[in-house]
Amino acid sequence: MKGNQKKLKIIPLGGLEQIGMNITAFEYEDSIIVVDCGLSFPEDDMLGIDLVIPDVTYLKENISKVKGFFITHGHEDHIGALPYVLKEINVPVYATKLTVGIIENKLTEHDLLRSTKRKIVKHGQSINCGAFRVEFIKTNHSIADAAALAIYSPAGIVIHTGDFKVDYTPVFGDAIDLQRLGELGKKGVLALMCDSTNAERKGFTASERTVGKTFDNIFAEHKSTRIIIATFASNVDRVQQIINSAYKYGRKVVVEGRSMVNIINTASELGYLDIPNRTLIDIEQMKNYPDEQMVLITTGSQGESMAALSRMAANLHRKVTIKPGDTVIFSSNPIPGNEKAVSKVINELYEKGADVIFQDAHVSGHACQEEIKLIYSLVRPKYAIPVHGEYRHLMAHKALAEDMGIDKKNIFVLQSGDVLELNEKSASVTGHVPTGAVLVDGLGVGDVGTIVLRDRQRLAEDGIMIIVIALERRSNRLMAGPDIVSRGFVYVRESEDLMDECRHVVEHSLDAAMDKKITDWSRLKNMVKDDLSDFLWKKTKRSPMLLPIIMEV
Repeated sequence: MKGNQKKLKIIPLGGLEQIGMNITAFEYEDSIIVVDCGLSFPEDDMLGIDLVIPDVTYLKENISKVKGFFITHGHEDHIGALPYVLKEINVPVYATKLTVGIIENKLTEHDLLRSTKRKIVKHGQSINCGAFRVEFIKTNHSIADAAALAIYSPAGIVIHTGDFKVDYTPVFGDAIDLQRLGELGKKGVLALMCDSTNAERKGFTASERTVGKTFDNIFAEHKSTRIIIATFASNVDRVQQIINSAYKYGRKVVVEGRSMVNIINTASELGYLDIPNRTLIDIEQMKNYPDEQMVLITTGSQGESMAALSRMAANLHRKVTIKPGDTVIFSSNPIPGNEKAVSKVINELYEKGADVIFQDAHVSGHACQEEIKLIYSLVRPKYAIPVHGEYRHLMAHKALAEDMGIDKKNIFVLQSGDVLELNEKSASVTGHVPTGAVLVDGLGVGDVGTIVLRDRQRLAEDGIMIIVIALERRSNRLMAGPDIVSRGFVYVRESEDLMDECRHVVEHSLDAAMDKKITDWSRLKNMVKDDLSDFLWKKTKRSPMLLPIIMEV
């Protein structure tokens, strides 16, 4: 067969070596489809950056081949970059109903709703797209309507699980379609790209339903206090269970936090949330009810400084103040790296006299080791490509795949940008495409790079000093100055002696330049910078950013 000689290329453009920014291109001859298009949140050293999106240079260079985006589910790390990327790569977006609803909220904010083609796909349905056919398969995750994708290409079938867990008793909808995965396994699957987030954790992930029982118990134990629950905005099933418990115990529910309000509106309009009449009330009406009849569902379970719960804990929230006796429940685990921020909020809540519960009110949305093994035993792929995780998670996943009998040389732990070419006969990494992080700061996309970040870092660490000098035209004699303005370096009023010494150093530099007959301004500036920098380092062991400004008189 001629078709089998040709190879399918799998190119992860983000999402490996990190949790976040998931985006993978699949290319066969003149067709490219893209799975997911997520963002990640800035690292601590990315000062002032709001979010980070993938570099899609490869897609822009091959724009004529790109046929569409296929989205597995509605989490930020899978859809967040869409509004930015669609401005440059305007192709149709295919996803399930709730996912499309959440994407449409984003497109509306970015004024892209009219220019973007969207198609709602049901589980079990397939979409033909260039050389590919993509089938959406029902899975479970911490947001409803998640899907795995079976990608049919002339070189073979690739299954991409998306983010998933195996939940036999989900809160909304059906359990994961294991039967379909097994059928595809019988047909023969070329490669499996499977979620690695919990690949280090033994056993099974508990069902989302177990959290509902925990809530019932907490509500029964805290009948006389106001209950405040922080969780992920996107976890619609969690919100549903909180509403169920609230209704059962005769409480009213207030939703606080912009992302939470948006998603709950979308989910209830589309029928993914069942809210009994007169249960949900506006935050303004809260004062009409006693504490023991109130539940507040809020964002900020990760300790984010701008989110609702953090503002309440720090007394910055306009409408809600934490008071002694409040019961605050963290219905989430800290994402790696957020532990400090979460712990700070918990301490602040305790200081206000609240009772804080952060054990057992959460289950993960990702598969643990036994579920990953279950998927391998059903799909029986020839090649294994661990995805969605930091390097340690991918390596743990690799070990699991080996345990499941996959040949060591058929397991590929890729890096973002690797081009994996594969067919029935062979698979290998044959090249690399440009990838990376594009930083979004306010309305600027990609206009802040490493150099600007380095400057921000330096300004943050040592401050800035501006030296203004007026020189006579032609003769370069000092006419006025040097005037020195400093910010974030020393408190000027208490350091007048130091400032005087700095002026002398600058004057001395200019005299030396006159003696050497140096008239070139850039050389003058460099001399001033070097001399002043040496002096300040000796004197203070700091090196502020120095900006000499020369004016001609």
